[in-house]
Amino acid sequence: MSVVVSPATVQDIAELRQLYFEVYGHGYPVPLGSDPAVMRRLITDGTAHWLTARTHRADLVGSAVVQTDPGSRIGKLVGLAVHPGHRGGGLASRLTGAVCDEAFGTGRLDSVYATVRVVTEGPQHVVVRNGFRPLGLMPNAVEVEGCESLALFARYADGVLERRAPVEHVPERLSVLLSAASSGIGIDYGATGLVPGGGAARATAVAAPIELINAPAFVRRRFLERFPEAGDRFFPLHTPNALLVAADGGFEAYADLDPVAGSCALVAVHPRPAAVTGALEALMTKVTRAGADYAETLLPLADTEALEVYLASGFVPSAVYPAMRRIHDRFHDHVVLSRTSRQIDFRTTAVSPLLQPYLGAYLSAWTATYLPLHEVSR
Repeated sequence: MSVVVSPATVQDIAELRQLYFEVYGHGYPVPLGSDPAVMRRLITDGTAHWLTARTHRADLVGSAVVQTDPGSRIGKLVGLAVHPGHRGGGLASRLTGAVCDEAFGTGRLDSVYATVRVVTEGPQHVVVRNGFRPLGLMPNAVEVEGCESLALFARYADGVLERRAPVEHVPERLSVLLSAASSGIGIDYGATGLVPGGGAARATAVAAPIELINAPAFVRRRFLERFPEAGDRFFPLHTPNALLVAADGGFEAYADLDPVAGSCALVAVHPRPAAVTGALEALMTKVTRAGADYAETLLPLADTEALEVYLASGFVPSAVYPAMRRIHDRFHDHVVLSRTSRQIDFRTTAVSPLLQPYLGAYLSAWTATYLPLHEVSR
């Protein structure tokens, strides 16, 4: 059936909400599918590209959005939905291609990423057909229809990957993830040296109690005070709404906490990432009690010190994002580290061949963290 693809308008909001309900039920964890105020802002404030698909009878049957973060030149593909009665005809792929082409056509984006559900292989094929490359796998990352894992993909503007800054060395425990990226993306990490870490030992320092401040407006103001320079607060498309503070004042950890999705992004730590050394166990306990069973952080691949802090506290390397951050005329790689307090169950996960190396990398890293070989051999 032929459809007409056109930009979303505020008049579409009621029908869009109905579409997302018909596709996802009450389980859709993203406000753009349910919150009219958020939807109106995205349609009107110029920070998003939103396309809809309608039949010749004007029935709204599809939607796709690329949210943008102008300061970082990064976008995110979200809200891809096709009415159940109109699947199988390539509409999801057409919408994905159209909205990404529009976003890149502005010349203001270097990459667009997507976190894709892996309950079936279909969504993975949709993004790959539209130029996205696999970057990793994040188990238990979101609560949709139960606890689900997500795959990370990215599509790049022309010439971006060719202008990557080299990474001299990384913690040894990232080696399997980088090998997966070498085969999945075509990035050569052969010249990157490996720094032996402290093995799988977990941080055991006694930390001060952690206090959680859940006051979004205050947290945002405080965040900008602590990180006045835009270059010091790089975590695209995440705005902290909660603050985790050591009772002794040793650090302030800024988080994007989403109890509905059951997830938490650790956006930044003041005065520096290593300040949470010995406290991440207590911090994760506080995050879990606040309703987030999954936590992730984003760190420069070249920041060995910060990476070691999180690796020593049970965070597992889950994805690598080559050429994520633009600084002057060079692009710098970042890595996603994640930790989940739930049991991981891959039995219902449909991992396409492109993601298989990342599944193997995650299992290897998880085993090294939580099932050390020297413990097994005793």
